Amino acid sequence: MAGKVRDNKDRFSTATRLRLFGEQTAERVYRSQTKRQARRSRLTGRAALLVLVVCTLVVALAYPMRQYVSQRAEIAEQRQKQAEHRDNVERLRDEKARWQDDAYAEQRIRDRLHYVLPGETGFTVIDPAAGDDHRGDEGAADRPWYANVLDGVDKADRADTPDDD
Repeated sequence: MAGKVRDNKDRFSTATRLRLFGEQTAERVYRSQTKRQARRSRLTGRAALLVLVVCTLVVALAYPMRQYVSQRAEIAEQRQKQAEHRDNVERLRDEKARWQDDAYAEQRIRDRLHYVLPGETGFTVIDPAAGDDHRGDEGAADRPWYANVLDGVDKADRADTPDDD
């Protein structure tokens, strides 16, 4: 009986409890490390296979997806051009219909070509602010048309250059 009491005392002593606690903790840590290593080795193989499959899918689908996206962009661009062309055709149809009207055609011809009807008098208005530029043009009707054009270009060029006063 004395041995039993002594065992109970040893069992409840702090040193004994700490030693047992340490042994139990060491066993748990060893078991968890073993499980973790086993799990890690399994996951590593599975993860490698998963990564390989995902990479294969990405490589296999990259080119078709790029083609799909570029074709969708091209289709959208072509639809936009088609809408612009439809608008242009509609505008040209409207203009053609206006030109079918004799009054519109006559008015546009008179504006563009400075035509006058028989019995009417045509006038050309000269800008008074540009009066000095036209003094040298008194013989312009006697010269060839290209000489008048070249003179006009020269005058325009001189008008754009700043004075060096």
